[in-house]
Amino acid sequence: QEHLVESGGGLVQPGGSLRLSCATIGFSLGDYGIGWFHQAPGKEREAVSCINHDNKPFYADSVRGRFTISRDDAKNTVYLQMNSLKPEDTGVYFCAADGGLYGSSWFTFKGEYTYRGQGTQVTVSS
Repeated sequence: QEHLVESGGGLVQPGGSLRLSCATIGFSLGDYGIGWFHQAPGKEREAVSCINHDNKPFYADSVRGRFTISRDDAKNTVYLQMNSLKPEDTGVYFCAADGGLYGSSWFTFKGEYTYRGQGTQVTVSS
C-alpha cells in the first residue's frame, strides 16, 4: 500500500532542534516533489518548505534561515531539519507528495495531494 510516514517529532525547548523524516512506502520518491506543512491547533495548514526533483528548496518566510529541507532519493526519504525552534512552531507537521506542484505553488495549493502522511507532533515549550 502506497503511503507516507513521518517521524521525528517530539517535545523540545525554545531554541532547540528536531529533525523530521518523511519516508515513502510502496512508491519511489524520485517521481515526486515533497512538501512539509505545519498545522497549528485551530488553524489551517501552511506550507513551510518543499523540494522537487531538482533539489531546489523553497521556504516560507516564517522558517527561512531556521529550517533546512533535503532529500535522499536512495532512501526514499525527505528530511526537515528544524533549528532555533519557537513556541509558535508547535503543531502537527505532515508531508505530502505530488508530481504536479513546483516551488511557490506548494504554498498556494489548497487541494488534495497525491499522497499525504498522518503527521508528527512537534511541541516547543519550556
